[in-house]
Amino acid sequence: MTKEKDSDAATSSDKDAAQRILLVDDDTEIIEAMRYALETKGYHVLVARDGNQGLAMAEREDPDLVILDMMMPKRSGFLVLEKLRRTRPIPMRIIMITANEGSRHKAYAEMLGVDDYIRKPFPMDRLIDSVQKLLA
Repeated sequence: MTKEKDSDAATSSDKDAAQRILLVDDDTEIIEAMRYALETKGYHVLVARDGNQGLAMAEREDPDLVILDMMMPKRSGFLVLEKLRRTRPIPMRIIMITANEGSRHKAYAEMLGVDDYIRKPFPMDRLIDSVQKLLA
């Protein structure tokens, strides 16, 4: 019986050890592509489909990293980022992704302390490299 418990404990601690990433985007195709790529690398992926849901999940789930789209319904990625930066004593790691080409948006995201800023469309390797670097 002891061996069974030890093996159960190892399994649950391996599961708990997976780093958790919250994807906040309203584009189903992008969410599924990112989810697949990240889960293949062993990350546990949580999904929110708009800014309000993303903010609530970030506060409740306390993920290791948030991948945040800039343009979303209900609350933009900028508003989510601003609120997370104001309310958390230890900043959460955040990668912002966007189809927006404007350099002012990138400058503003960087001023708010985003850890990386990736323009869509992007090669999935670019995202995975950033995630691995930030969670190393």
